Amino acid sequence: MLLQNGTPAFRRLNLALFAAGFSTFAILYCVQPLLPLFSAEFHVSAAVSSLSLSLTTGLLAVAMLVTGSLSEVWGRKPIMVASLLSSAILTILLAAAPNWATLLVARMLVGVTLSGLPAVAMAYVSEEVDPKSIGLAMGLFIGGNAIGGMAGRLVSGVLTDLGSWRFAIGVIGSLGFIAALLAWRSLPQSAQFRARSANPAELLRSFGQHLRDPGLRYLIAEAFLLMGGFVTLYNYLGYRLTAAPYGLSQTAIGAIFIIYLIGTASSAWVGDLAGRLGRGRVFWIMIVLMLAGAVLTLLDAIVPILIGMVTVTFGFFGAHSIASSWVGRRARTAKAQASALYLFCYYAGSSAIGTLGGVFWSNWGWQGVVALVTALLMAALALAFRLAALPPISPQQEA
Repeated sequence: MLLQNGTPAFRRLNLALFAAGFSTFAILYCVQPLLPLFSAEFHVSAAVSSLSLSLTTGLLAVAMLVTGSLSEVWGRKPIMVASLLSSAILTILLAAAPNWATLLVARMLVGVTLSGLPAVAMAYVSEEVDPKSIGLAMGLFIGGNAIGGMAGRLVSGVLTDLGSWRFAIGVIGSLGFIAALLAWRSLPQSAQFRARSANPAELLRSFGQHLRDPGLRYLIAEAFLLMGGFVTLYNYLGYRLTAAPYGLSQTAIGAIFIIYLIGTASSAWVGDLAGRLGRGRVFWIMIVLMLAGAVLTLLDAIVPILIGMVTVTFGFFGAHSIASSWVGRRARTAKAQASALYLFCYYAGSSAIGTLGGVFWSNWGWQGVVALVTALLMAALALAFRLAALPPISPQQEA
């Protein structure tokens, strides 16, 4: 029986997935506010410092194609639990990294271990939750992602000022370990999952089937464009605001990520709204909000910069919530692989565009960063209109 909103099993599911999303994104993004500090301590440029995040997301993107396929054979929950626990342990060990090269290697391994959660969780929701409740469940999962991303950045900023970045990362790894245990205890066992053959050729054919659907191709491209633009703004905002005339501390930079609370609200609310009004009708509006917010950050005063980032964050998490549930609805089989393809481009955008943004920052400052992000969002908006015009993939599935 599919899980429905209002039932105890649905609440346990959301608690477990919220904790899983919290752990994953706290670990993934805890280094983001520390990039200027890494530049100073290890004597590396902004673009090289961003590798501590970009390499993690890049390896995560590639590894998800493998772990998503493995979950089609071994099941959803075992892959998710192993991913969460191993990532937390690695992060605790990362705090003792003796040099820059070791730190980068450890972060690359974290990218591999984290890969067993995001795509598999999306597939789990699409299989186990009633279609009318999928938008809400996916929105709450992404809300956990937002809270985790915010907490990782905020805690790392505050604890770095109070102690050191090593202490901060050790604490985040410990919090991730607790969250992983909570997910292990609370996540319901799969009821709808049916194991597939471990035949590699069959698994590869599933990827080709997904890519033949134009709707899935557009959604995969949207993931690259939207995440690339979003993470680039946050990557280099810290460089802008720690420099003159702002001169903000690491605690203040970390506190900016409280804005992610807006993402928690927008992901659940917009996901539910799109489920009722139609994804194509709501999706493009979220991209327009991101564009408006990015342009607003070009102003020099701190208040409009923050308002712009709030607007970007609301639009991004709303768009991601819609696209995530849309992938699960359009993929008729091998849903974890479809989700893995979407998230492959999602994190590839974070890795590639996030690093490219360092080149734009070094050469053209914040205006260059915003110009890059604006170009990405304009392309995303064009694809959103194409998505809205597509017919449903079947009478039982909304477009």
